[in-house]
Amino acid sequence: MSFIDWYFTFVVFMFGACWGSFLNVCIYRIPAELSVVKPRSRCPKCMTNLAWKDNIPILGWIFLGGKCRYCKAPISPRYPSIELLTAILFTLIWLVYPYQPVVLPYVVLVFGLILGSMVDFDEMWIPDRCTIGGMILGPLFSILIPSMHGAESWLESLISSLIGLAVGFGSLWLVGVIGKLILKKDAMGFGDVKLMGALGAFLGWESIIFIVFVSSLLGTIVGVGFIASGNKEWQSKIPFGPYISLAAIIWMLGGSKLWELYIQWMQGGAY
Repeated sequence: MSFIDWYFTFVVFMFGACWGSFLNVCIYRIPAELSVVKPRSRCPKCMTNLAWKDNIPILGWIFLGGKCRYCKAPISPRYPSIELLTAILFTLIWLVYPYQPVVLPYVVLVFGLILGSMVDFDEMWIPDRCTIGGMILGPLFSILIPSMHGAESWLESLISSLIGLAVGFGSLWLVGVIGKLILKKDAMGFGDVKLMGALGAFLGWESIIFIVFVSSLLGTIVGVGFIASGNKEWQSKIPFGPYISLAAIIWMLGGSKLWELYIQWMQGGAY
């Protein structure tokens, strides 16, 4: 890579780390129905407002030794971990789609997926601003950036987005209905259904098959791992939303090409 490539990659990494810091605020405050803007960041233990130097993404936690500067209460390593994760994923999106307009909607989608997954881990539900918000933003971005769906016109792109929304929402809703009839209980949370609608709006209907397949595979692998390790009860503590989010991120980072190769192999095209 040239110097300018390295420069922009570094900028994207730092941009991701800063948004990761804001993600920590959203993950903590949204379930509590608090404003994500006011008041400013503060220690959840002593409620002291944090100085700017304490809020430096990733490095702030390291410089503080993982403890509040004022009351010395421990600060969870999850905070810098989310900042680092966001920075890495934003950077990977940039490296896969350098200087392409799709970087913007994809990093917005990654932001929402991390937010939804972490709230789902903690609270077992996904915020509507991640799911319904995604179903609104997906078509809007598709109008502005037709290349999201490989289209040449905004109308073609919008139609692809709406078809993806319908397929994503409808497919998982149908799975939930059938599962409830068979199991006599809810087999799929409605937040997951709305999440799939948002993903279809951003990524198109082709991604839905991949995401459902890979997320189910990931869930099965993790579930078997918990059973094998004697921690069967943990299987029910992990919601399905994070698996869906991970599968969607894999799709954006090259899973679409792997899926094409898989389809060709299934059709005999690899011979």
